[in-house]
Amino acid sequence: MTATARIIDGKQRAAQLRREIAIGVARLRDETGIVPKLAAILVGDAPASAIYVRRKGEQAAAVGMESESHRLHASASQADLLALIDRLNDDATVHGILVQLPLPPHIDKAAVLRRIDPAKDVDGFHPVNVGLLASDSETVDGRIIPCTPMGCMMLLADELGSLEGMNAVVVGCSNIVGRPIAQLLLQARCTVSIAHIHTRNLPELVASADILVSAAGAPRLIRGSWIKPGAVVIDVGINRVPSEYGEGSRIVGDVCFEEAKARASAITPVPGGVGPMTIACLLENTLRAANGITTQRRSKSDAARDQLSQFA
Repeated sequence: MTATARIIDGKQRAAQLRREIAIGVARLRDETGIVPKLAAILVGDAPASAIYVRRKGEQAAAVGMESESHRLHASASQADLLALIDRLNDDATVHGILVQLPLPPHIDKAAVLRRIDPAKDVDGFHPVNVGLLASDSETVDGRIIPCTPMGCMMLLADELGSLEGMNAVVVGCSNIVGRPIAQLLLQARCTVSIAHIHTRNLPELVASADILVSAAGAPRLIRGSWIKPGAVVIDVGINRVPSEYGEGSRIVGDVCFEEAKARASAITPVPGGVGPMTIACLLENTLRAANGITTQRRSKSDAARDQLSQFA
């Protein structure tokens, strides 16, 4: 009898995380009167981006957070977008800021991401947060982990417990997923290889992986025969392909799912695996940002009281 991989249910894990976040939001509100607020910026009218921003707002409300969305026309200037980010940076009631990507081609994405206050950068894309991620210290104040890699690590921890000593292969080297997940796997004491669609001998490299994370954005790139028996597969790919029934399209991952589940010990489906974790982790980062800003305020207040006490 052929073994079949356990399906890693990202929807269920995300629901659990949202319940935990809701408890944290209520505690912060009761103890400080502060309600975490997420501000999303959408430039243009891409339907998929608009749906994604709306979902973020709905899920924020569901855990007791406040949210607001700011929509700019596709022809809005970079100066207009930067001015909006400045206003949100200065707004003490806003704890998390995200700019929905992609941006129109006339806007410099790097300049926009650098403009967000690192303490409010809940996507974790600011160079300061990228540097903190590479610092190998979970205790660094203000450390914000990009949402999708955070979700991947939660799923892996649930499935495997300790990752120490395992061979991990990451297929994909983007700043959004590939590179940060490689950093996190390295910090979990894995032996990490980073590959991409141009890697020579990719099947042989994949076959060495106890943990395979694919974020290449290439539909069905990874064949099941490449998978090491018993490996855990995290498929981050979200690729739209023509429907096999001749009408419309459907979403598939980077991994040939039916083939891979006959060899892997556990695998995420697409959709329903990593995707639901991304928004839940965005909310987790917003709560962390609100707690971090509150802690900074308390520290400043304590320092001020200490100074005044010298004259009492």
